[in-house]
Order: sequence, then C-alpha cells, then structure tokens
Amino acid sequence: MPFRASLKPVLAHRTQTLCLAAAVLAVSAPLLRPTNAHATSCADLARQALPDTTFTTVQTVEAGQWQAPQTQLTRIMSAPGMNVAGKPTRGSTPAFCRVAATLHPSSDSAIRIEVWMPLKGWNGRFLGVGNFGWAGSLMYQGMETGVNEGYAVASTDTGHDSSTPEGQGGRFTLGHPEKMVDYAYRADHLMTTTAKTLIHSFYGQNASHAYWIGCSLGGLEGLIEAKRFPEDYDGIVVGAPPNPIVNFNAEQLWAGWMSYHNPALRVPREKFQLLNKAVMNACATPVGKKQGFLDEPDACHFEPKDLLCKGADTSSCLTASEVQSAEQIYQGPVNPRTHQVLFPGPAKGSEDGFSADGKAFPVALDLFKYAAFQNPNWDWTTLNWDTDIAKATQAVGPLLHVDDNLTPFFRHGGKLLMYIGWNDGHNPEQLAEYYQAVMKNAGGSAKDAMRLITIPGMGHCYGGAGCDTFSKLGAIDNWVSNQTAPDKLIAARVEDGKVTRTRPLCAWPAVARYDGKGSMDDAASFACVTPAKAN
Repeated sequence: MPFRASLKPVLAHRTQTLCLAAAVLAVSAPLLRPTNAHATSCADLARQALPDTTFTTVQTVEAGQWQAPQTQLTRIMSAPGMNVAGKPTRGSTPAFCRVAATLHPSSDSAIRIEVWMPLKGWNGRFLGVGNFGWAGSLMYQGMETGVNEGYAVASTDTGHDSSTPEGQGGRFTLGHPEKMVDYAYRADHLMTTTAKTLIHSFYGQNASHAYWIGCSLGGLEGLIEAKRFPEDYDGIVVGAPPNPIVNFNAEQLWAGWMSYHNPALRVPREKFQLLNKAVMNACATPVGKKQGFLDEPDACHFEPKDLLCKGADTSSCLTASEVQSAEQIYQGPVNPRTHQVLFPGPAKGSEDGFSADGKAFPVALDLFKYAAFQNPNWDWTTLNWDTDIAKATQAVGPLLHVDDNLTPFFRHGGKLLMYIGWNDGHNPEQLAEYYQAVMKNAGGSAKDAMRLITIPGMGHCYGGAGCDTFSKLGAIDNWVSNQTAPDKLIAARVEDGKVTRTRPLCAWPAVARYDGKGSMDDAASFACVTPAKAN
C-alpha cells in the first residue's frame, strides 16, 4: 500500500536477522483443553448457505502436506521479525480443514478469503492475519504460524489480486469505488464474520477469543477494525500503522518533491551515511555504539548544521544545501498556508534510509494518483501541499483514516497493543502522540487496555540492528486471558540460527537502560525506566 511497507524498501533491508530466545517463545496463556471433536466434517462445510459467498476449495490438508505458493510477499512475511508467535514456524503444518471462498458483497466485489481450522488440538481461539503493502494476496505465512500454535486462522486478499497487472499497487481502485470500500474495511470485517460462522459450524462452539495481528497495512487494518467493528476482536496487535494515511504518504513524497524542485537539495547517499555516523557518535550510549543503533532517538539533540563545512566541500562535512535538505527531511512536509507540519520526518539514527534524489516514492504516489485523485496521469511534481492534501483527505480519509476515539472497542473489553521501530522511517513520536490522544479520549477505559512499544534499532515491522522479534501472539493472548498488560516484553536477535542477544521492550514512555554491570547482550542487564522528560 502507499506506505513504507512497499516491497522496495522492505527488500532493501540489510541482511535480516532471526530473533529467538526462550523468553520470547513463552506464551503465558492459561492451559486449555484442546478441542478435537467436530460438529460437522470439513467436507460438509461446503454445503453451508452463506450470503454472497462462493466456496472455491473445501478440503482436509493432512499434516505436513501444505505447500504455500511462493510469492515475493510471502517471502517477506516469512522474515523472522514478522512471525506473530515470536519463534520460527515448524517445518510443516498440522492437519487442518481448509476453506477457501470468494465473497461478493457488491456486484464489483471479489474478496478471496481462507479459513483454516486445526483438526486436532484447537486452542479455542481465532486469529485474523493482517496484510502488507497494497495487499492483493493471502498471508499464508501468518496463517501457518497461527495454525501451528493451535489457532483457527483467516486471511483475505482485501478484494483484489496483486498477481494481475490491474491488481498491482493502487491501480485496482481506479473507477472501482466498491473495491476501495472492500480494501478499506469491508473485506477484513466479512472475512472475520465468515470465519467465526465456519468455526462455530465446524467445532460446534464459538471461539473463546478473537485476535488480530498485523503490521504496516496490517496495523492500519487493525485500527480500522477497532474503530468500525469494535466487537470483532478481543485483542488487536497494531504494528507501524500509517495513520492518517494521506499525511503519511505525503511525508514519503516530501524528500523527492523538494529535491526535484531544488536540485541543490539532492544529497548523495554517502553524505547521509556521514550524518548517521555523526549522530551515532554524538548520541548513542555505549550499548548503542556496540550494537549499532540509538537507544533513545528522541533524546538526541545533534543537528545537521554541526557538520557544516567550514570551507570547501569534503567527504567529512555537509554543504549548506545538504544541511538544509537533512533538516527538511527530519522536519517533514509543512502546509505553506498554516505552517503546520503535516507528518513528522524520520527519527534521529535512521539517516541510512534517507533519500533525496528528486524521485517519487512509488507506493505513496499510488494513493494520490489512483485512490484519491482517480487520475493515472496525475503529475506528482505539481503536488500542492495545502489544497492537494486536503482534497486527498476528503476523498479517502473517510475510508482509511482512524481518529482518536476508540472508546467503544475498550468498552467491549478490547486490548490494543501498538509497536513500532525507531529506525522505521515512520517516526515513533508521531505514534506516541496518537497513543496519548486515544488514551485521553477514552479516559479510564483505556488505562489497562492500551500499550505502545517503541523498539530501538528496528526497521519497518522487522529488521535492522535491534531485536525485531517478540511474541506478539503470546503477549495479546496473555493480556486478554489473564488481564496482564504487557509492560515489559523480551525480544531477541539471532544470527545464523544462534542467539546473539536479548533485550527487554518497555511500554512507552519507559525505555530499557543498561545497569552498567552485566552483559550488554543479556536482557537481564536492563531495566525499564521512565525518562525524566516523560514525567
């Protein structure tokens, strides 16, 4: 989708790391008696009469026989940090009942969904798996993880097929308002209600709890579910949600736009790398310098002007134009009329990912060109930072923007866990502001129902130098089942199959600080501390 979840930046990550540790694997949910009895056979589910539903496949998949189609997106979703259980999937799936169907809520809708239900050992719970990018395919890797953990699971392509030219990127929205509605919220909701119906038919009982887990687009989908359908899920894990999406995508176009119109602001990659080294030298703790990231980027006060060349341009300094470019990237786009920042730029410490080359960010461009303006010939270089942002918000905001009123979800008893990496490119400070706004709006009903985790060194949803994997599924299940809020979680980093370090993840605004004595690679050497600035 038009977020930083595009395939290009995700695939451009440095060599990805596995994150694995015994503490990550632990799921502190109550022991359940697995459900093995079935109210009906898998084959009989095809005879269900569900509205606007066409069954395409209803089959029993024997243990070890499932083979997922290999696509670029499924390979991304198999990255260790994307694993919802916080541990590698088993070599094969258990036996399950597979139901594939196409939903037709409108004459222009063709929403593919799949629901998998374990034949043995169902834990009584349901898991909805969020999408990535512009969606358009089923998230088989997340489904495999869930069914391996004993969950009944479901996924949807959100109503279009990314393997076709017209289904790639945002093209499917051109002239198809009903498909836009499917993509925005209808597909996820109908997938959820259909899955719950099939689960009841198959097992003869409802799922005791329902969870949603997703990052990037999947994170936004989770927020939309909480807002529009507060009773669909009991626990929702939201990673790096691009919200509000118009402002977020505007920020993604900003560096390219400004450097297109002023070539002097184009900065070679090696100068951004120089800036990153200077930021690290100035602001990283001893732990951060050893491990390669800033522990607390929001406490870093280094400025690009500190590298300003005193004389001629050299490889060890920034020219005045390069300083200006970096400052504007950090700041983010500004409305020229109101002078308000539309969306903040990336956090300190993420300069390696900066780009100011006069080019548009493709997936962000799609939101404006196709979804908002319905014009495949729209020229992004003419973007008006006042009127065009307002027009785009008017067009897609009612479908895709989520405000700060999630009170009905909390009143339902829902739990919301948000997370984001400091090296994401999406500045966690923006998400923290949203978190505070939701908490203020909800009052006491959100006190024990919402948490935000900011992860040092992690990139977009996974990757980077930090520990990018933790048990999202275990955390949300423990919270819903035992009312234990995840104020501290343990993450780990594994390279070449070996654990290299573990680290606590602390609920915002607390941060993990080293005790100065133990191993820097051991989570036990850190404590969650609330910074003075947050008091």
